[in-house]
Amino acid sequence: MIDVQAAITRAHHEEWARVVAALTRRFGDLDIAEEAAAEAFATAVERWPVDGVPPNPGAWLTTTARRKAIDRIRRENKRDDKHKEARLLYDDDPPEPLGPIDDERLRLIFTCCHPALAVEARVALTLRMVAGLTVPEIARAFLVQESALGQRITRAKAKIKAARIPYRVPSAQDLPTRVSGVLAVLYLVFNEGYLATGPDTDPVRGDLTAEAIRLARLIRALMPADGEVAGLLALMLLIEARRTARVSASGELVALDEQDRGAWDTALIAEGHRLVRERLASGVAPGRYQILAAINAVHTSARDTRDTDWSQVVALYDQLVRLDPSPIVALNRAIALAELDGPQVALAAVDRLEDKLAGYHPYHATRADLLRRLGHSREARAAYDRAIELAGNTAETTVLTRRRDQLG
Repeated sequence: MIDVQAAITRAHHEEWARVVAALTRRFGDLDIAEEAAAEAFATAVERWPVDGVPPNPGAWLTTTARRKAIDRIRRENKRDDKHKEARLLYDDDPPEPLGPIDDERLRLIFTCCHPALAVEARVALTLRMVAGLTVPEIARAFLVQESALGQRITRAKAKIKAARIPYRVPSAQDLPTRVSGVLAVLYLVFNEGYLATGPDTDPVRGDLTAEAIRLARLIRALMPADGEVAGLLALMLLIEARRTARVSASGELVALDEQDRGAWDTALIAEGHRLVRERLASGVAPGRYQILAAINAVHTSARDTRDTDWSQVVALYDQLVRLDPSPIVALNRAIALAELDGPQVALAAVDRLEDKLAGYHPYHATRADLLRRLGHSREARAAYDRAIELAGNTAETTVLTRRRDQLG
C-alpha cells in the first residue's frame, strides 16, 4: 500500500523548487509562483488520499500549479497584459540554456542568490524558495523572530519586482559573485539537517545533510580553486561522519565528548582531513569555512576526547573571531576555553554574551553545564530550565532534562 503522505512529502522535496522556478520565469513574480505551488500541494493533500497518487506526481503538481496561476491572473484585471502569456503555460516551456551548471537544484540556488540583494535577504529567500525550509526553520537559523524573517523575505521579493531583477540562469562569469550566498544556503540547510530545530521532526534529517553535501561536491567540481568551497565541503564531511553517533538508541542527543568514536565514518573523516591539508598547503589565508573545517579536523583526529588538542582549537577560534566576531562563534570559543583554562574562565566569557544570546538555547545549555561543573546546582537548574524552554527538538530536551534532574 502506498503511503500517500510520504509520497506528497517526497514530491514536495523534489518538485517545489522546479514548479516555483518555472512560474517565476514565466511571470517574473515570486508571489504568484509560491501561492500557485502552495495551492497545488494543498490540492494534492486533499485529492491524493481519495484518488490515489498519480503515476507521475511531479507532472501532476506542475500542471495543477500552472492552472492555479492562470486562474489567479484571470481574476486580476491589472494583469491583462500578461493574460496571453499565461495561456502559454498550458504548453511545454521551451528549453532554457543550462549554462555551466547541469544540476537543476544547484542552478536554481545560484539563480536566486542574485548579488543585487543583500546577502541575508538572498540567503533567506533561497532557503524558502529552493531549499524548502519553512519560515520558522529559517528564522531559528538567523536567530530572528518569524515576523522579522517574513518581512525580510517579503522585502527581497519586492526589490526583485521593483528593480526588475531578471530570473535567469547565471553564466560562468557570474558564479564567483554569487558563490558566497550559495555556500551560506548550503551551510544552513546542512545545519538544519544535522540538528533539526523543529519540535515535531527527527533530530537528524539525513535527506538534508546528504543533499547539502551532494551540492557542495558539485560546486567543488565547478570551482576547484575556491578555498571556501573546499572548506565547506570538508566541514560537512567531518560533521556528517559523526552523524550515526549523534543520537542514542533512546532518542537522546549525544554530546561530542560522549560519542562512540568507533561508530564514526572513517572514510568521510579521511576525505575531510585531505581537503583540510590541501587548503593548509596552499598557503592562502583561510576563510570562515576553512577554519571551521580545521577545528573539526582537530576533533576528529583525537581517538578520545581527552586527547583533543584544545590549545589548537582555541587558537583556531581566535583566528575565526577575527573573521566572524559573532556571538555564536564567541560562545563556541568559550566552550573550548573551558577545556583549556577551566569552567570559571569560560563562564565569565559566556556571561558577557547574555544580551546577544538570551533567546538562544545553546547559550543557556552551555551556561548550565559550566555552572554544574562548578558545583552551582541551583543556578545550573535555572539555566537548564531556560534551555529546555527554548530548545527545538525532543532529542535536545531529553538530554537537558536528564542533566537537570541529576543535579544535587
